Amino acid sequence: MRGPSEMTQGSSGSAAVPAPTVGGGRDRTRAVDVPARYIVGMRVDAVTYEDATRTILKWARTRQSRYVCVASVNNVIWSRDDPDFLAAMNAADIATPDGMPLVWALRLLGVNVAERVTGPVLMDVICQEAARVGIPVGLYGSTEDVIFDLRRSLQMRHPTLEVALAEAPPFRSLSEEALEATRSRIGESGVRILFVGLGAPKQERWMADNVMHVPCVMVGVGAAFDVLAGHTTRAPEWMQSSGLEWAFRLAHEPRRLWRRYLIGNPRFAALFTHQLLARIADRRMRDPIVRREGRR
Repeated sequence: MRGPSEMTQGSSGSAAVPAPTVGGGRDRTRAVDVPARYIVGMRVDAVTYEDATRTILKWARTRQSRYVCVASVNNVIWSRDDPDFLAAMNAADIATPDGMPLVWALRLLGVNVAERVTGPVLMDVICQEAARVGIPVGLYGSTEDVIFDLRRSLQMRHPTLEVALAEAPPFRSLSEEALEATRSRIGESGVRILFVGLGAPKQERWMADNVMHVPCVMVGVGAAFDVLAGHTTRAPEWMQSSGLEWAFRLAHEPRRLWRRYLIGNPRFAALFTHQLLARIADRRMRDPIVRREGRR
């Protein structure tokens, strides 16, 4: 994979700022020209870091209102149980495969080039490229302490990065008036890329509800805020690449995560196995030789 410094640089953004593409003018055509598959009903795009970053910055330059989800097995399970959440996920402009199980699922469904695209790495790559071309970013989510440390960490890593908004919202639901005020602050800040760290499934719902109302690209990165702020340690690379990051997280937060991983993971395996077997059976039935054999 090429790093962001090797990507083709487009417009610097120094020209007059176009009107934001929000409301009824949102373009709902296929967002990225990459293979995609529905995994237990939820769409996952086989993007790379380069694909996602290049596309997000292209949208940001023209102030398009879009949203990007970083999808895990948990998103698939929540989508299975909640039609509204499924609609939010499938309406995303990009849904990256975060977690090796989704990468393996994509490969088993015929997308051999699939690779993992995680929240922390994607956020850092986008910030590096945004700093290079002068696109302002914003941070929305988590707590005041995390937001403070995250902003400082990002600006140390990328000294020319402009963080135009950094806000930790209250944990309670916002009133309509407070939500409108939040949308106004985001719009007036000049943010072109807004990183949303509310945690799943809240951040995906929030982005789906606000995509028609803010003139920026929203990227839901969840735990990336804690990781890049230095508040959380990621699993060793060998555990990440072998699909065992869940075990590392479970060992560190058993009370919060036991149900998600010890119930959700086996359930995903069963659901996807059923999908895969149904796909194989359907292909066999479409095979003319098999159909002739069946008539004997």
